[in-house]
Amino acid sequence: MNPIFALVDCNNFYASCERVFDPRLKGRPIVVLSNNDGCIVARSNEAKALDIPMGQPAFKLEEAFRRHGVEVFSSNYALYADMSVRVMETVAQFAPRMEVYSIDEAFLDLAGIPQDPTVYSRQIRNTVRQWTGIPVSIGIGPTKTLAKAANRLAKRTPTADGVLDLSRSETQAEALRKIEVADVWGIGPRGGKKLQSAGIPDALALRQADTDHVRRILGVNGVRTLLELQGNSCFGLEENPPAKKSIIVSRSFGKKIETLAELQEATATWAARAGEKLRQEKRAAGVMSVYVMTSRFEERRPYFNAQTVTFAQPATDSRELIATALACVENLFRPGLRFHKSGVILQDLVDRDHIQLGLFDRLDRAQSRRLMDTIDRINLRGPVPVFWAAQGTQQEWRLRSARRSPRYTTAWNELPTVRAR
Repeated sequence: MNPIFALVDCNNFYASCERVFDPRLKGRPIVVLSNNDGCIVARSNEAKALDIPMGQPAFKLEEAFRRHGVEVFSSNYALYADMSVRVMETVAQFAPRMEVYSIDEAFLDLAGIPQDPTVYSRQIRNTVRQWTGIPVSIGIGPTKTLAKAANRLAKRTPTADGVLDLSRSETQAEALRKIEVADVWGIGPRGGKKLQSAGIPDALALRQADTDHVRRILGVNGVRTLLELQGNSCFGLEENPPAKKSIIVSRSFGKKIETLAELQEATATWAARAGEKLRQEKRAAGVMSVYVMTSRFEERRPYFNAQTVTFAQPATDSRELIATALACVENLFRPGLRFHKSGVILQDLVDRDHIQLGLFDRLDRAQSRRLMDTIDRINLRGPVPVFWAAQGTQQEWRLRSARRSPRYTTAWNELPTVRAR
């Protein structure tokens, strides 16, 4: 049976999440900012039409925001992650096999579905919108690369009404001519420049290119993309994505940090969050790296330094992770500097259920696991989280998020309210 892939992609996902619980935002330009309300990381179609650029610092556009009535939001990752889960759970009901590709994208295997793929995809699209409030576009193709191309065109073609099918060869040539080669899935800007220099400007030209020529330019991955554009599936669904090789938690501070105590508080918070992520993955870390840095825009010479520690036994206990992070920060701290950012990186990850115990290990691993699981459950369910004393209580260094919307679906005290008129 020939494969039929459908790529379900949420439209302007962050902006769409903000609109779900605030109907007044319909039709209004929306931008979402990065951590510390820094740069623009997401835009609605209305904001794109105003030529508001991605990655631009928000403070440079304040006048444009006021002039055009742009709604500006701080990143609300708790809301976005929960809405993503709701979308994926809805989409999963429509296919026997699914690969969650990113927070707002999923590949479906529609092979064997008796209905017409376009009709069926419209049913998926309507259901997701009805159940979650999130608009999606769907591209269909015999390969993942063609499905990705179809999805891109579905968003740009008003007559497609959010669904485009490239599973038939007679529809592919004209469609691929409209896609620049750098925009082909797996090519990117760097590969695109190489191909354009070789006289391959668009997806159709890449499909028709000589295989050996493409191999010399981009290697075997370029050849696989060429074959995918020709309708030969080289990339199957990854229903069980590979385990993470590392976990990184790092943040810029809401204000510059000048004291060791504050730097330790912040880094302890990153270590605690890394521990939560580690346990969610059911993994243990053999190595921790901690880094600190000042802003590269400081007048004095920027400072960056890091320390790496190998655990005697792979660690999952937040107490162990925090204690190690605090010791690293004490070694990395330099008086007189104004620190801009710190981070914790966990590496050499292993299955926490298959850890080789050490003869001189003093930690009761069974008790530690029960304690960590209990704390994680409390933090998952309760409105007030349990945190470690090392994280501090004032936390004046916390990220700026003055424009964050309520976490409507994950915080009890921020649930939507309905008032009678």
